[in-house]
Amino acid sequence: MADRGRTRREPTFERPQGGGDLRVTRDDRPVAGSYRPDPKPRRERRRDDDIQDFDRGGRGRKGGSGGSSGGGRRRGGRRRRSFLGTLVYWSLVLGLWAFIALGGLIAYHATKLPPIDQLAVPKRPPNIAILAADGSLLANRGDTGGRAVSLAELPPHLPNAFIAIEDKRFRHHFGIDPIGIVRAMVRNMASRGVAQGGSTLTQQLAKNLFLTQERTASRKAQEAILAVWLERNFSKDQILELYLNRVYFGSGAYGVEAAAQRYFGKSARAVTVAEAATLAGLVQAPSRLAPNRNPEAARARSELVLSAMVENGFITDKAAKDALMAPAEAVRTAGAGSVNYAADYVMDVIDDVVGTIEKDIVVQTTVDSRLQAAAERALVEELDAKGGKFGVGQGAVVAMTPEGAVRALVGGRNYTESQFNRATAARRQPGSAFKPFVYLAALERGLTPSTIREDGPVSVKGWRPENFSRDYRGPVTLREALASSLNTVSVKLALEVGPKTVAQTAQRLGINSALQPNASIALGTSEVAPIEIVGAYAAFANGGDGVVPYVIRKISTVDGATLFERKATGLGQVIRPEVAVTMNSMLRETLVTGTARKADFPGWEAAGKTGTSQDFRDAWFIGYTSHLVTGVWLGNDDSSPTKRASGSNLPVEVWSRFMKAAHENVPPTPLIGGPFQGQREVPMASGDPRLQPVRGPQQPRSSDNAWVPPPPNQKGLLERLFGG
Repeated sequence: MADRGRTRREPTFERPQGGGDLRVTRDDRPVAGSYRPDPKPRRERRRDDDIQDFDRGGRGRKGGSGGSSGGGRRRGGRRRRSFLGTLVYWSLVLGLWAFIALGGLIAYHATKLPPIDQLAVPKRPPNIAILAADGSLLANRGDTGGRAVSLAELPPHLPNAFIAIEDKRFRHHFGIDPIGIVRAMVRNMASRGVAQGGSTLTQQLAKNLFLTQERTASRKAQEAILAVWLERNFSKDQILELYLNRVYFGSGAYGVEAAAQRYFGKSARAVTVAEAATLAGLVQAPSRLAPNRNPEAARARSELVLSAMVENGFITDKAAKDALMAPAEAVRTAGAGSVNYAADYVMDVIDDVVGTIEKDIVVQTTVDSRLQAAAERALVEELDAKGGKFGVGQGAVVAMTPEGAVRALVGGRNYTESQFNRATAARRQPGSAFKPFVYLAALERGLTPSTIREDGPVSVKGWRPENFSRDYRGPVTLREALASSLNTVSVKLALEVGPKTVAQTAQRLGINSALQPNASIALGTSEVAPIEIVGAYAAFANGGDGVVPYVIRKISTVDGATLFERKATGLGQVIRPEVAVTMNSMLRETLVTGTARKADFPGWEAAGKTGTSQDFRDAWFIGYTSHLVTGVWLGNDDSSPTKRASGSNLPVEVWSRFMKAAHENVPPTPLIGGPFQGQREVPMASGDPRLQPVRGPQQPRSSDNAWVPPPPNQKGLLERLFGG
């Protein structure tokens, strides 16, 4: 062994020569002398190890639990853990597996969502703010019910109210609030129900933006994922602003601006502390806590919000007490809501001027809020007082300037009960209110107000029209025949000039509905909408210019960019001025001695025409001054006969009520060509070139419009046109 340190030996398993011993000796160990044999038996050494473990506090050599109560005992050569150690161990194991399972669940539900890098906050549906002529808000239209507002526009107590009651740790969590979830679970267990939710404002926003309203574990998992995504991509203020503009408040109102307008009749920028608390409390259950439906429940909920605001330092005790002393009061919708008919009309025509709407816009209209309210009041009060007596259930009122700007539009008795807009969409027989177009066609072909025609029986292929009074007056002037609304004379005039000419004359003035060019057109048997016949009468009021009724003046974005602005447009001259003057003189006679003499409108020179359709199904009066043209229709939606409601009674009364209010503080001015004393006429000889009819831009020249001298007698005319 002396040269072991000098010569390296390779290991071998061959027995050395001489049969040497292969056992390891003490000198063959890595460190010489490190081995010391223990003289104690194995059992005694094990006992000593247990005592040493006990002295270290009961910890086993392999980390197992020990103690004075059998903690060091082994079974089959291994030490047994204590109950506490086993509990801790399995808790850790189960916790780990639960964490893995949760991660897998999140990953699974994440696959059901669009790729995170493709997520984007969906655009808020655009709002359309419809303003009156004076700039006041008439209505909001669109899916949201109000425009979006920035956080900077709002008073601090409004967003703070939502944070206080919905998510007081909003500024500190990462989209999910574990503390809030645990707190909600504890309270729900204590109350044995769902007393509090654990969703953060961010989670609620995620649900509103991306998910359905279903309550499932899958949706909650997706909600949590999306909430974290929102927190990573948006600031807290941006998230809060998105939330306040997207949350639903009931009654079709999405966002605080829509809710403030809906419930308090004001902008969200002006809400009080009490109103802010009411709005914040409302989102928990919009139907149950609506202040206009359940004020007591809404007030109790707002008190909880105020308490939470004080607790979180958002308002002082004094501010909360002041709010409690002056609680929020929901506005009550006054009247029948007729302004919505005007707003609906705006929405009907807006697509024609701006097309697709991508962002919030503001529409400035021609509607006068005061006149709108006056028109509604006149219609509703008259129907409430006399509608039952005359068997009339519905009505419509349209008022516009002689240039065609709509000032008031009432499409029915009560918008809440019926949204059908009778002012623009209903087509009804105008009756005698159509006769001015017959007389205009006659004047344009050489007749004058003093022309004599026979009021007597007439028959057209078995049809025998009669006067309202069922009697005949014999020879009468055209002025008298129009004022007294004599049916026989009107039919004879229509046959003289030709029914087709009458139809073309009405269309030239702006009647767009289909007209049947037959003899009965003289009595208004072809149906028209109130707004179009009122627009046609405007040509009389303004001296002969055809108008296209309009309600929109300007459309712009909320930041002021102009999308549309109306320019002066119309149909051009459709009546020669001298003929328009003559028509005004004849239609004025209707209010002086004719069927509308019950009109109570002193101080102003006015003209117009009543109308009653067959079997008293429709009752009309369309009258005008130099300031305003107003038409009234009354009847029933199912076209059932009324109880003898005619143009000379209820419609005239509604018209008078409204026109008095509409002309308050307006200096009286005469009609064009007035004042009249019954003598003003434009003499026309048969060869006068002025007899050629005036043609609007859409009225082609036709031989049907040429003036044809009347035949020697009416019988010959009937035979020529109808064969007998």
